[in-house]
Amino acid sequence: MQARMEHPAMVVPGAMKALTALSASAEKAGLARELLELVHLRASQINGCSVCVEMHARYLRKAGETDERLFSVAAWRDAPYFTDAERVALELTEVVTRVADRPDPVSDDLWSETVKHFDQRQLAALLLAISSINVWNRLNAATRQVAGTAGV
Repeated sequence: MQARMEHPAMVVPGAMKALTALSASAEKAGLARELLELVHLRASQINGCSVCVEMHARYLRKAGETDERLFSVAAWRDAPYFTDAERVALELTEVVTRVADRPDPVSDDLWSETVKHFDQRQLAALLLAISSINVWNRLNAATRQVAGTAGV
C-alpha cells in the first residue's frame, strides 16, 4: 500500500500545528486521556481510518487498557466493560461522526444524558475531540495514508 500523497497537514504550512493544537485542547479541558482515546478509536472505526484505528488502539494498550475493552469498542452497546459516561461519549461520537444520517443528529434525549455526565467545558472539549478526529480520519482516508508508517 502506498499513500496517494504526503499528508495534507504536512503540505500546507501551519496546518499540522493548528490541527495538533485543536486535538490537544480537549485534554487540557479536563477529560481523561483514556476517554478521549476511546472516542478517537470509535470515530476512526466508523470512518475506516486504519492509521487512526491502529494508533489509538496502540495508545490505549500502552495506557493499560484491557483487551476486552479494546476489542469491544465497536460493539460497546452490547459489552459490559464501559461506564455510563463512556457509553454516552461513545454514542455522542457515533452521532456526531454520522451527522448526515439523520435529520436531528444529536437528539434531545442524548443531549440530556450527556449533560448528566459532563459539565459544559468537558462537553465542549468532547465535541472538539470528536470533530478533530473526524478531520484527521477524513484527511487520512482521502489520501489513503497507510497504517503503521511514519508521519501523522
